[in-house]
Amino acid sequence: MYEYLRGQLTELTPTYAVLDVQGVGWNVQITLNTNSLLKQGETVQLFVHQIVRDDAHVLYGFADKHERNVFRQLISVNGIGPSTARVILSTLSPDELITAIATANVGVLKTVKGIGQKSAERMIIELKDKIGVVSGDIVENFALSSNTLHNDSLQALLMLGFSKPAIEKALRKVLKEMPDASVEKVVKRALKEL
Repeated sequence: MYEYLRGQLTELTPTYAVLDVQGVGWNVQITLNTNSLLKQGETVQLFVHQIVRDDAHVLYGFADKHERNVFRQLISVNGIGPSTARVILSTLSPDELITAIATANVGVLKTVKGIGQKSAERMIIELKDKIGVVSGDIVENFALSSNTLHNDSLQALLMLGFSKPAIEKALRKVLKEMPDASVEKVVKRALKEL
């Protein structure tokens, strides 16, 4: 998995950027939020998330880790793929999205093209426990799903054939009890919950 790409921005469109990294041109899909922070010809760093499909390997790039973490949360929601997540983050800033989810504001989520009532409600249900609002300040509480311990445990349990919603529920409980445990211990404990 790639963490970031740093190179000269040789092409910039609203939906993708081409980065020249030591003579190799990387096509990176971007959000409008990231696009607004880039200037063609400059040396930039994009934090990336790679999606591997049967027919393609696609890189999604973000100006900062915060937006990438929100993207990763979105694609964990049943029915929301990377293209839809990119549209969401092109319409709403990460902080606007977090606030909308934390306050269960379906109306704001429905302003995104392609997001209806059911998708908005599903996002709120699946992500509300992963974020929090403390005294009016937006607080990232993505530790549950953006940290390596959670992701590695999730992947291991998915490979064993368990459903993602059941795994997420078990991991929430286990990681509250054992936040500093090893992946092996978390998986063993989560198996008892499943």
